[in-house]
Amino acid sequence: MVKVNAAELVRRELAAPRWRGEHIAMGTNVDCYQRAEGRYQLMPGILAALRDAANPFSILTKGSMIMRDLPLLLEAGERADVSTMVSVGSLDRELWRLVEPGTPAPGRRLEVCAALNEAGIGCGVLMGPVLPYLSDSPRQLEAVVRAAAEAGATSIGAITLHLRPGAREWYLSWLRDHHPELVVPYARLYANGAYAPKAFQDRISVRVKELAARYGIGKRAARGPERPARPAGPQQLTLM
Repeated sequence: MVKVNAAELVRRELAAPRWRGEHIAMGTNVDCYQRAEGRYQLMPGILAALRDAANPFSILTKGSMIMRDLPLLLEAGERADVSTMVSVGSLDRELWRLVEPGTPAPGRRLEVCAALNEAGIGCGVLMGPVLPYLSDSPRQLEAVVRAAAEAGATSIGAITLHLRPGAREWYLSWLRDHHPELVVPYARLYANGAYAPKAFQDRISVRVKELAARYGIGKRAARGPERPARPAGPQQLTLM
């Protein structure tokens, strides 16, 4: 399903009196730079609408097509807070080919991260998903964090594989074909639903946080033009 009038609807929603200029996070459910975007080219219109409304936003993607829209990101970044993240769960090229066919290689995504940061658009790395028993070893986690630091990532976090209905059936079928020895361990790990046990997830998150501190991720800020002060007006209070 492609909503070809997305940009028009975004402009309408941003102009509605009820809209208070909240941050909009894109790509957190479905990647807005997947292959279909190359044909339909909806993001330029969406970004232009956000730019014109001076509305803050962020983008998470596994793709490299975001670089096409760098001029729009820079224009929007002069008027509101704009940030990006690339998703890199592992640097294992064989695992990438098997699990994420049709996506740019992990190294290419990190090149995008570096290019965005160099241009002045802050870009972090989301290690997602980290695959239990396949990409969660200390050596593998460190490799990704080290590469993210070299790309100038402004932040890094990790999310362990979720197996919701639909994805669960596909992934377990894939597991039987490529790693049958892990079928039973996965059945145990995900016995209670879509998520691995909290202790398992916390172990990965804590390790990545420690590695991020070691490699200095989060201590650098992307370079970019200084934004002019916004006109005085209603401000939404923060809970943080």
